[in-house]
Amino acid sequence: MLDNLGPVGIAGIVVMLAGIALVAHASLQIAAGIALVLAGLGIVVKALISGMLRSFGMMA
Repeated sequence: MLDNLGPVGIAGIVVMLAGIALVAHASLQIAAGIALVLAGLGIVVKALISGMLRSFGMMA
């Protein structure tokens, strides 16, 4: 999976995790909420891309 992201994607994940860790240092509840929002956003983006690829016939 990391091969598909490339260096920019990996850097983005590192920055995102560092941001959540910084917030978690101040408040665990807020950090958990931010992590849930990011996970939900990732699921929505995956569903949108899968639907788009399916409409173009690129995915079974």
